[in-house]
Amino acid sequence: MDIPLALAWLRETAAAVEREQTRLTELDSAIGDGDHGSNLARGFAAVLPALDALAPASVGAVLTKAGSTLISKVGGASGPLYGSALRAMGKTLPGERATPAEFAAALTAGLAAVQSLGGAQPGDKTLVDAWGPATAAFEAASASPAPDFRTAARAAAEAAEQAAEATTPLQARKGRASYLGPRSIGHQDPGATSTALLFRALADVTEPTPPTVSHPA
Repeated sequence: MDIPLALAWLRETAAAVEREQTRLTELDSAIGDGDHGSNLARGFAAVLPALDALAPASVGAVLTKAGSTLISKVGGASGPLYGSALRAMGKTLPGERATPAEFAAALTAGLAAVQSLGGAQPGDKTLVDAWGPATAAFEAASASPAPDFRTAARAAAEAAEQAAEATTPLQARKGRASYLGPRSIGHQDPGATSTALLFRALADVTEPTPPTVSHPA
């Protein structure tokens, strides 16, 4: 992970949230306030110009700026949770580059920040249920004899997507959805779903850009 990749990750996340805004809102309408998609889209839309105006000296500076912007621009729970996660990650990444192991540690710090703020544990039907497995998958891949960031990012994205789907049969124990009790069962958690978008965006930006093929006139 380097500064350009960190910037690309957040920009791709913003694009993914914008594309999936309606779906996130529909998921949240079933068990929450119905504003998860719109809130996140507004927050990441504000992140883009903030990053454009930034001259970051480190990977951490990119993530910290994005996190602070989300906290200041997004209402509800999603802004503070995602913002705190990104800021916690930023604090652990002071250099211009981060190894897979260093980025795995940053993801762990982000997860800890989310849990400290919201008090959620695995199985509570929150974004923790996707962030935790994604972090574990990234960490396991980064601990291989020849760690590769792209491979670790793919593993994290796949774990997050599977974990988000696995929240459907859970009963919510935290957040607005917990007020529904058993009626929250049968609905995929919107926070876990947006977390999967975040990790899929990371995997996507690590993929090599296909070469441009020129054709004779």
